[in-house]
Amino acid sequence: MNFKKICVLGLGYIGLPTASTFATHGVKVLGVDVNKSIVETLQRGEIHIHEPGLRDTVSAALASGNFSVSTQPQEADAFLIAVPTPFHENKFGEYNGQKYKLADMRAVTSATEAIVPFLRKDNLVVLESTSPPRTTLELVAPILARSGLQAGRDFHLAYSPERVLPGQILRELIENARVIGGVTPESAQAGADLYSIFVKGQIVQTDATTAEMVKLMENTYRDVNIAIANEFARLADKFGVDVWEAIQIASLHPRVKILSPGPGVGGHCISVDPWFFVETAPELTPLIYNSRKVNDAQPHFVVDLVKRALGDVIKGKRIAALGLAYKPDVDDLRESPANEVVHLLQKEGARVKAFEPFKLEGLPGMDMAKSLDDALNDADAIVLLVRHTEFINLKPIDVAAKTKARVIVDTVNGWNAANWQSAGFAVTRLGAGK
Repeated sequence: MNFKKICVLGLGYIGLPTASTFATHGVKVLGVDVNKSIVETLQRGEIHIHEPGLRDTVSAALASGNFSVSTQPQEADAFLIAVPTPFHENKFGEYNGQKYKLADMRAVTSATEAIVPFLRKDNLVVLESTSPPRTTLELVAPILARSGLQAGRDFHLAYSPERVLPGQILRELIENARVIGGVTPESAQAGADLYSIFVKGQIVQTDATTAEMVKLMENTYRDVNIAIANEFARLADKFGVDVWEAIQIASLHPRVKILSPGPGVGGHCISVDPWFFVETAPELTPLIYNSRKVNDAQPHFVVDLVKRALGDVIKGKRIAALGLAYKPDVDDLRESPANEVVHLLQKEGARVKAFEPFKLEGLPGMDMAKSLDDALNDADAIVLLVRHTEFINLKPIDVAAKTKARVIVDTVNGWNAANWQSAGFAVTRLGAGK
């Protein structure tokens, strides 16, 4: 197929890099977002997301004349839906007395409905948003049918999930393997033709539901393995073992690779996707369900660790919380366990000042530090929640000169305990029971 114009709905962490990458490869792209602030920011030549290289790519896309933005879609040869699929905040499913989270598909529904007036014969529609199995067939296709056109007969419909790592999105968009799931083989081929414009990695064609399941399987696999690592950390704490040493030794086995424990699991993938399996088949997913429960409970374990480090007296204590992002060196706070730790500490009566170098405004209800020094000032304890490079490179002697705090809780094994102890700090590390 020949794609002269593409319409990308949703200009977030995936939609904006995707749209600008297509534009820099010679395709006319209209980027659409319902958030007027995002559209106005991009029209000024600025960006609203921290991602290495993205500012340059967006600038190049705009300068080329191939990239424009709007709050409304237009006719195009292909439509890409890259909108969020979060949880419902106050709506849950239940199976055998166990509650599970439900996907909020309203953004996907709205984006699909917005395409209907502009859908024409032989167009291609691709859903990129991570979704429960059969979303493409049972949600998107029926909405698009309101146009009078049928998916797979009159136009092509496919599912192609993003599979990129924040901090490396632009490179991985191009280099990673891409899966295209069509409602028909012809739809899968149309999707492959589209992404071959810039994708250098292998493009694998399959059916839409398999593609949906592949994305969920990838992140569920990681979630289950992180859950066992977090349980190992709890066990090591109980048995007086350093879990980091134990993991290193156990992973010498040629068929064992244990992941790292931490304060929990965050981001809009690993902490979210497994619930989509549970939602669609709760009777078949006890392992996935319980792994999610383990990881969701990990922030509570961290709070207990902080309590212990402070002699079980936490109320009124001033705590410097370093890092709120869900992973190192990004500004993405979605589903971050660090945020949950801060909220739990506040509920216990601690006076928490959080510092997130990549997103200084933080989240509602948080006391945000304007700088590292601001966070450390008057602190009674320092809690390392994210392995940002800025934090990992801190020198104990420099920190000691900036704060009266002499209690450290390291939840990510980011600091050499002996070095900090030599500078006068009492160090508690997650999973270090020795």
